[in-house]
Amino acid sequence: MEEVLFNQIGNNTNENGEEGDPESNTLNQPLVKAHRTLSSIPLALVGTKVSHIESLDYEINENDLFKHDWRKRSNAQVLQYIILKWTFACLIGLFTGLIATLINLAVENIAGYKLLAVGHFLDQERYVKGLMMFAGANLGLTLVASVLCVCFAPTAAGPGIPEIKAYLNGVDTPNMFGATTMIVKIVGSIGAVAAGLDLGKEGPLVHIGCCIASLLGQGGPDNHRIKWRWLRYFNNDRDRRDLITCGSAAGVCAAFRSPVGGVLFALEEVATWWRSALLWRTFFSTAVVVVVLREFIEICNSGRCGLFGSGGLIMFDVSHVTYTYHVTDIIPITLIGVIGGILGSLYNYLLHKVLRLYNLINAKGKIHKVLLSLSVSLFTSVCLYGLPFLAKCKPCDPSIEERCPTNGRSGNFKQFHCPKGYYSDLATLLLTTNDDAVRNIFSSNTPNEFSMFSLWIFFVLYCILGLITFGIATPSGLFLPIILMGSAYGRMLGAAMGSYTSIDQGLFAVLGAASLMAGSMRMTVSLCVIFLELTNNLLLLPITMFVLLIAKTVGDSFNLSIYEIILHLKGLPFLEANPEPWMRNLTVGELNDAKPPVVTLQGVEKVANIVDVLRNTTHNAFPVLDGSDSATGAATELHGLILRAHLVKVLKKRWFLDEKRRTEEWEVREKFTPVELAEREDDFNEVAITSSEMQMYVDLHPLTNTTPYTVVQSMSVAKALVLFRSVGLRHLLVVPKIQASGLSPVIGILTRQDLRAYNILQAFPHLDKHKSEKLR
Repeated sequence: MEEVLFNQIGNNTNENGEEGDPESNTLNQPLVKAHRTLSSIPLALVGTKVSHIESLDYEINENDLFKHDWRKRSNAQVLQYIILKWTFACLIGLFTGLIATLINLAVENIAGYKLLAVGHFLDQERYVKGLMMFAGANLGLTLVASVLCVCFAPTAAGPGIPEIKAYLNGVDTPNMFGATTMIVKIVGSIGAVAAGLDLGKEGPLVHIGCCIASLLGQGGPDNHRIKWRWLRYFNNDRDRRDLITCGSAAGVCAAFRSPVGGVLFALEEVATWWRSALLWRTFFSTAVVVVVLREFIEICNSGRCGLFGSGGLIMFDVSHVTYTYHVTDIIPITLIGVIGGILGSLYNYLLHKVLRLYNLINAKGKIHKVLLSLSVSLFTSVCLYGLPFLAKCKPCDPSIEERCPTNGRSGNFKQFHCPKGYYSDLATLLLTTNDDAVRNIFSSNTPNEFSMFSLWIFFVLYCILGLITFGIATPSGLFLPIILMGSAYGRMLGAAMGSYTSIDQGLFAVLGAASLMAGSMRMTVSLCVIFLELTNNLLLLPITMFVLLIAKTVGDSFNLSIYEIILHLKGLPFLEANPEPWMRNLTVGELNDAKPPVVTLQGVEKVANIVDVLRNTTHNAFPVLDGSDSATGAATELHGLILRAHLVKVLKKRWFLDEKRRTEEWEVREKFTPVELAEREDDFNEVAITSSEMQMYVDLHPLTNTTPYTVVQSMSVAKALVLFRSVGLRHLLVVPKIQASGLSPVIGILTRQDLRAYNILQAFPHLDKHKSEKLR
């Protein structure tokens, strides 16, 4: 099944049988006929699990029940709704901050005691036993994380950010935000990060924040929901989308202690739909996170958190350092930006190939997933422990206040196998936690601490580990591996420049990390603010902006961002913001002709017809027509659109009529509530209808959305795609250009899958002669 998904995304070869450039056509000229029926496979990888994919109902369903409920809402109820939204924003920040603190405490203490035990063997020069202790502990931690993901929550594997992007784009990702997923994500992140794997907790923290938001909005796990009356306000996809957006911002803030950066990350990277009120609430959530983290850091600085100390959060505080740079420094800054863009796009390309290979391995079963994780862990442990033996010992500088050498949990001068008074610069970078490695390589005013040979080994090793670690069945984040790779080549460039620049090598490491993140993830504004809040120095803002812009521009000229690549690999039907140029050469009417005929229902429909439609189709909405012409049988009025879930609800409640008539407004309010209609319930298999009930009728008018979005059949697909994505639609009705008696008022329905470039090119292969770069 997974191979089918990857082949569906990866196989992009089309016929080129027609001469001439189709993009030179105008919309009035007929285009090539469809070669095959427009279709799609509604399957995708969510985490490491193949799931059936549906779209979300972000559109307001303006049926009679909704209109009545909206009219009768008092000012007190509206105020209660607003207060609840702000309360949830506060709780999201509070719980995300607490869980982030828990993860940091656990990682620092577990990894700290592990490194202390290894240091004990190093002091006794028992290197083999030290390796066995180091590798054994890492294998055990990796085993726990991997088994939890494989056996209990496959959706917890990976960073979770691509699935969050897809959800906020309108794609329902099953089991992505459940309680089990969140618990496995927390425990798995602790195990994987403490095991020394080349992955971070930043991506998982974003996912955890979204899980907290979703669970709060729905009142708890699916099987144990709290049925409080006030929670009914959030029992819809629109409000849950806003909460999950707050959760994603809170997760980034918890990872980097960057409140403004978290808000901008949600705006720039994950959110498809945005408004000012949502901006305020996400900022409030991140502010609460910062307060929680600040309080716990104060507690831990007093020594009451075990081995936590000042670690656990990547901080490069250079507010006390005055940096100067001149016009001549524009050359090395430009160079580091170009290198970041090239290496970032190369990393995306190679990781794409590795993920395809891992898919073949993971498809063989759960045991192979666990064995792959353990193999990567063993390779990582051997490299981290063995490579420092290759580096030469360096004498300690007596002018430095920091203790040198040391074999403790942290420190900038690890002794490892060196004699007294000497330290191993490579062990300082490798035989420590990833967060401490970042602090060490970011250290300022230490131009001679790391040799070029050690930096090269560190860079090559983490390039390899960054490729082979991401994709295993454990919670993982991409931020930290990219920071480690980028900081390595940044510091190497700073050492190579020597006296030609006044910029400190530690600052070069920061710029290198920023450039590689921009070259791989293609973020600019949010990254700039995150690094600005990390460094706590406004003087770095101009050069950081310059580096990020160059790296993103260079990276965009080669391939997509890493998250977009993962979205395509997983088969998630993500709609891009910008339509392809060739989409303007195709109308929605021509696109609709490549689909099967639309299935419609009458305003007062027979139960037998509804059952037949639900049994023989998988559509999630059906146009409701009125005013049939007795001569032709064609309907002359489009009343609206009714959802499949509402039809199933009608059959389950047996809201049937003995005669064909319209119901009164009070009749439907006695049987249904707006809260019930907001619930997703479309399991038609649970419905049992008798033969006598089959001959009865149902009045669909009160449950029909009377204001669906429609487009005329002559509209271009590009324009329809922009409308579909901007409003957050699930269905878009296509109406004829000419309304006349005897003609149906609706000719088709477009969905998310119909507007995807890949699916369109399967039916119209000659539209794009050279193929879109995205589909490659």
